[in-house]
Amino acid sequence: MTYTSLKSPTTKDYKYTLNVAHLYGNLLNTYGDNGNILMMKYVGEKLGCQMTFDIVSLEDRFDPNYYQMAFFGGGQDYEQAIVARDLPSKKEDINKFIQNNGVVLAICGGFQLLGQYYIQANGERIEGIGVMEHYTLNQNNNRYIGDIKIHNDEFNETYYGFENHQGRTFLSEDEKPLGTVIYGNGNNKEDGTEGVHYKNVFGSYFHGPILSRNANLAYRLVATALRNKYGKEIVLPSYEEILSLEIPEEYGDVKSKADFE
Repeated sequence: MTYTSLKSPTTKDYKYTLNVAHLYGNLLNTYGDNGNILMMKYVGEKLGCQMTFDIVSLEDRFDPNYYQMAFFGGGQDYEQAIVARDLPSKKEDINKFIQNNGVVLAICGGFQLLGQYYIQANGERIEGIGVMEHYTLNQNNNRYIGDIKIHNDEFNETYYGFENHQGRTFLSEDEKPLGTVIYGNGNNKEDGTEGVHYKNVFGSYFHGPILSRNANLAYRLVATALRNKYGKEIVLPSYEEILSLEIPEEYGDVKSKADFE
């Protein structure tokens, strides 16, 4: 049963409201990815928005007309296999949400499950929901682990994170990467891409969580959802006005290590 897991305080006056679906949040919550929810809430409130987060899980309906944002996190293979069996019941609604420019943040397993399929560590093929065209292969006796830095040319933004994944994801011609790898492994260590950006879907292998370390991306997601709901003409505080002290940055020892590679 869908239930509200987090909500902005009701004692404040808000100009806007956003409803966020946390897809399978009771099952997919590894690597501190729930911190992305907290960052969405923080940025939303800075923008004068009351944020409500619902857990939408097994046998629950995802209502594409009710939610303005969705977060789809990652988990272990066992939990992801359970989720994969339930996802087809939500395929039509999730696809409608994406095609209507709903804002989605998908991390690791969530990123993989939006695509065609992924191969588990044991070689088993798990079907994705198929609303996007990327697919994910596995690798033998290896994982991509470490700090990573990417640049998004479209937004001229740099993002920092920590990756820890065995999967090797390959994008389709219709999908753009979230960014180009400056250092680190990225989607597959072959084509220099990391994550995916399709319409308003932002997918990534960044843990840490990604939004806590990249307030510029958090602002972009929440501001996009607000403009989708209230119109592009609404005037919002700029990123510099509300989050200027929370700039993305490298950890001190990471840059020195990268220089020697």
